[in-house]
Amino acid sequence: MAALHELGAVEAAEAIRAGRMTSEALVRACLDRIAEREPAVQAWAALDRDVALAAARDRDRGPARGPLHGVPIAAKDIMDTAALRTEYGSPIYAGHRPVRDAACLALAQSAGAVLLGKTVTTEFATVFPGATRHPLDPARTPGGSSSGSAAAVADRMVPLATGTQTAGSGIRPAAYCGIVGYKPTFGFIPRAGTWMTSDSLDTICTFGRSIDDAALFAAAASGVAPDVLLGPAHEGTLRVGLYRGTEWRDADAATVAAVEGALAALGRAGCAVREVPDIAEAERLATAHWNILTFETARAFEHERAHHAERFSPVLRQLVEGGRALDYAAYAESLDLAARARLAMDAVFDGVDVLVTAAAPGEAPIGHASTGDPILNRVWTLLHVPCITLPLFKGPNGLPLGLQVVAKRGADAELMAAARRIELLIG
Repeated sequence: MAALHELGAVEAAEAIRAGRMTSEALVRACLDRIAEREPAVQAWAALDRDVALAAARDRDRGPARGPLHGVPIAAKDIMDTAALRTEYGSPIYAGHRPVRDAACLALAQSAGAVLLGKTVTTEFATVFPGATRHPLDPARTPGGSSSGSAAAVADRMVPLATGTQTAGSGIRPAAYCGIVGYKPTFGFIPRAGTWMTSDSLDTICTFGRSIDDAALFAAAASGVAPDVLLGPAHEGTLRVGLYRGTEWRDADAATVAAVEGALAALGRAGCAVREVPDIAEAERLATAHWNILTFETARAFEHERAHHAERFSPVLRQLVEGGRALDYAAYAESLDLAARARLAMDAVFDGVDVLVTAAAPGEAPIGHASTGDPILNRVWTLLHVPCITLPLFKGPNGLPLGLQVVAKRGADAELMAAARRIELLIG
């Protein structure tokens, strides 16, 4: 068996069920890894060693609760937790202690998971960065807004973590850090108790070191049986579409070559591959996404704006004021365009099982003033489709590049089956 902190979630859960390992031993190993690496990575916003160990001992004393029994998880610090402070990445809520857990965390713990701690987020999961550094190169961003979650999983501090995505906040940091990031169909994982900036867009994500890890966590956090996402393998000819879209020009040469090389490899392996044209009005979707995001964010932050605006970062203040200035008619038109585009995208999948595209424009950028560009993710968030990024490639600096796989709304199980097939054929 590998060092305990290196174990993925599925392997760890099996070992605990079989009695080959205790939850306490696994949690201790993760805590030791955090003590070693946290000064460099800075992934954690709240951590209580005693609380985590007490929860692990509780799991070891009792019968198995569910598929994540004894497995430690991390929660992005916009998700409420009763046992740990929740500060939403903002000084406004310093020391804040909710009275209940977010629904997804409560469900995961009912399935046996041990809440290890809270991970760093950007300010209210918007754009102002937190302290987290890329685990492979501290001079680079780990992405955001789910910065700490992606970095902690990638650095073997914890096998699983939650994130959220409003534009590219789940898929992009996973791609940068070289792990699996899964954004389910909109609403698949319940959002109650999670800070919302955009009610029409915000989607809870999961991070893991394998497809099955991310899928198992998402099932547990949704309160559904594991086989909802961990079903049978894809059978027959896999039909794959290459989707470039209007944002493809923003991908760098290495990323374009990696995605096109992946498609060629799938074709050689017997998959039916073809290029998929843009959906109708695709050039307007980025603006629609921005209008919806800013309009809803401004209204979600009204209390904070009215009482604590001086504690906003300049970029958040600008975001809120821009949303307040947006005309309702523009917002309503954007909602209508998004609804039409979702129907148009459904039709795209009549000829393919999944789409492949880039997960991010390139390797994680140098610097910490931003978390990178979500340009290759925001359309998929707007369309409410499930996406997963697979860490299949390296860029020119030896850092991860992700392949993003996209499926039809509601086809999350099909996405997972296709992703496993793609990983097998390419990896």
